[in-house]
Amino acid sequence: MAFCGVLDEEHQRPQPFELDVDLVCDLTAAGRSDQLTDTVDYGGMCADLAAVAAGQHHELMEHLAHRLATAALSDDRVVEVELVVRKLRPPVPYDLATAGVRVVRSR
Repeated sequence: MAFCGVLDEEHQRPQPFELDVDLVCDLTAAGRSDQLTDTVDYGGMCADLAAVAAGQHHELMEHLAHRLATAALSDDRVVEVELVVRKLRPPVPYDLATAGVRVVRSR
């Protein structure tokens, strides 16, 4: 859930969003050790991204996607992130299931 959008109603209530996050990392150490400490903990990453999404209002999904990608890259093991942000049931006068943006960021 996040506050994102330019309409008055989008400033008043959080809306459901869906994220697809693909991380590019060197996972050699985790492949050898079988230890969570040697990889990116996707549970922790999800919590970090959810906190960014819920932390402030974003006018544009592009800005939200940029902030989420920046947060993902804050883990030094992440070399590149491809991130899709989809607003579920966007408030438009058309029958859209989702509207979204995709960003790719790297170091």
